[in-house]
Amino acid sequence: MDETEFMRGRVYGADHEDAAPRPGRTYAELVGGPLDGLLLDITGRGETDLREGIPLRTEIGRYGTGGRALYIPRPEDARRFDWHGDSP
Repeated sequence: MDETEFMRGRVYGADHEDAAPRPGRTYAELVGGPLDGLLLDITGRGETDLREGIPLRTEIGRYGTGGRALYIPRPEDARRFDWHGDSP
């Protein structure tokens, strides 16, 4: 199993030993970029986040440790967030 396949279906920010989705939570799929295939728990997120996007910390993006990857929800499908670039 390669790294991409291993990461699919895992929840962003969850402990590696317990990264499966939890019942009763709402998730969006991250599409493209360094976090492609991960699920983002959007339960309780504000409308601004769900409209304008969310910068997520990642060490595997363009800027390494401390960098962020910006994911913005698709207008036609708010359960999929597309990557829109990295920032320091």
